[in-house]
Formats: sequence, structure tokens, C-alpha cells
Amino acid sequence: MEKTLVKKSFPRWIQKLDSWQVYFPRRDEEGRWNYVEADGGEVSLDVLQTTLPPKKILFPQREVFLEFAATLAGNQETLEIKEVLPEVKPTVIIGPRPCEARAAWMLDEVFSGEFKDVYYWKRRDQTTLVGFACTTPPSENCFCTSVEGSPHSEEGLDILLTDLGDRFYVQSLTPKGEKLISAAKELFAEPAPGDKKQAKALHAESEKKIRRQLKNARPISEKLKGMFDSPLWDEESMSCLRCGICTYLCPSCHCFDINDEVENHSPLRGQRVRTWDTCQFPDFTMHSSGHNPRPDKASRLRQRLLHKFQYFVQVYDKFMCVGCGRCISLCPVGIDIIKVLDKVRDHGA
Repeated sequence: MEKTLVKKSFPRWIQKLDSWQVYFPRRDEEGRWNYVEADGGEVSLDVLQTTLPPKKILFPQREVFLEFAATLAGNQETLEIKEVLPEVKPTVIIGPRPCEARAAWMLDEVFSGEFKDVYYWKRRDQTTLVGFACTTPPSENCFCTSVEGSPHSEEGLDILLTDLGDRFYVQSLTPKGEKLISAAKELFAEPAPGDKKQAKALHAESEKKIRRQLKNARPISEKLKGMFDSPLWDEESMSCLRCGICTYLCPSCHCFDINDEVENHSPLRGQRVRTWDTCQFPDFTMHSSGHNPRPDKASRLRQRLLHKFQYFVQVYDKFMCVGCGRCISLCPVGIDIIKVLDKVRDHGA
């Protein structure tokens, strides 16, 4: 389905989605854009890139799996365990860029398969993604076209909006998307002659605006196979602070830890929770024996790049990096994944 929507009608469309829990980007007091739940306030359409990607809604930073509590009856102690599944109402995330939607598409792959993650899919099945094509790169460090994406990629999206000036060219890509349009169908119009051509021209032009390039990305996957013990990792990791920003702000990183949080010991009461984790933390691979197979910053940087550009490619035939540039722009010491991978590609040449 293809429609157009006048920009001034956009807030009215949001208001019509009262059967959904709606999230959209809003600027905070420190000037950072992040997703918040709609509260009747102004909906801004000029945001380019949020600090945290929409991943945080689909895959929360902390979620409870189980609640457990012991009860005492005389000398007898009984442990009761209750599974806690997410209570999710239909949700709309408005504002993802195509790279972020591609990342959601990758999370779908990771959390399905032989062991389907019921906690993730409780949210994902109820979530509709309304994305904006990038007519201007959201960041000077965008490189989506180098990792087989594009500023107008449709993967993972239910609706793609392209800015035509005073209106949006609206592409509904799934039944979920069509349902959103039907909720306010009086606001949408049939495209005028030339609208689709204009949108395609903007898409083509947007690809030319991506300045950063990672050349020959596919061969890098093969090159990485022979570089496990390369001194390059020591050289490139020297400035790393082990802060985890590169992975926590990444739309596609999905590593997690599971812990039992005990509130009381007598009688026992607590929760089993899943929280985000990162391969850049020293404890991530710490064994109960005390042995750590990735004991230094070099081995952890190597793991991050091999996961995104070798292991994930082997399993899913796609890069786990979507080229959003967050890890470059927000790294406090300026580690640049493109420059590191350029060195990998040219290593030994």
C-alpha cells in the first residue's frame, strides 16, 4: 500500500492510535534524543538519530524472568517459583531509521530459531515499526551502504516514510502497517503523479550523501579468520576504557546476563532477571574456576569485531553491524571501527 500524509496531519495520526502504546523520539534537558512514551505532547519530526536505539523497547535493559519466595511452615520450607511473562499491549515505535530497523530484523533472527525467546517475542509480535528514510545522513559517521544496507532499507519496517517537503510518501510494507493507516485512513491520500518517482530520486540521492565508506567489507570476513592472534588487536585496543558504550548503544548487540537477585535470605525471596551485558567487560567471560579466556582488552575488541563481521556472517550471511556510526561518534577515546577494519583488510597486503 502506498499513500501520502500531509505533515501537519502527522500529530492527528498519532492521536488516532489510542489503541496502541506509542513511542517516539524526544529531546531531553541535556539535548539528547531518546524514545519516550507518547503523552499528548508535541511530536518532533526533525530528529535524526537518538542516543539509544529502539532496541531498548524490544529488548529491555532489565527484565524479570522469575519470582521466587520461600515459605516456612514449622520446620518445613517450601520454595514457590512463578514465571513472569511481559504484559504487552500493541505498541508502535515511530522514528527508527532504516539501519535500526535492520538491526531489529537481526534480533528477530537471534531470538528465534531452535530456541525461541518467548520474552523477546511477546514484545516483538505486538510491535509495529514506523521508520523514516534518511534523505540526510543522521550522523557524519553513517556507513550503512558499506554493510549492505541503505538509507531507505525496508528490512524490519512495517511502514517507511519518505520526506517530500510538505508531506510524506508512505509505504505500508506489512499488515501491521496497513492496520495503522486504517486507524486514520481519512488523513491519508493517494499519491499524486510523480510522488513515487520523487521518493525514488530522494532515495538514490541519499546514498550519495553517505561520506564514510568501508571498502570491500565481504572480504574482511575471510581475512578475519586468519587474524585471531594478530598483534593488531593489542595496538587498536590500547586506548579502550572498557566502558561498553560501543555495545550498549549499538542497535544490534544483544548479549545479556542472567542473575538471581535475592531480596531477603530468611525467608528467601527474590527475582531472576536478564540484563544487558557486553563482551567488552572483563567479567563477561569469567569462568567459575577463575579462568578468563578473554583476559585483556585486545581479546575483547577482537571478539566484538569477529562477532559482527565473521561469526554472524557465517551463521546468517549478513553483517551484524548496520553502519549507524554510534560506536564511532560516542566512543570517548575515538576508537573508529571503520579505521580498524580498514587495517584488517590491508593487513599483510
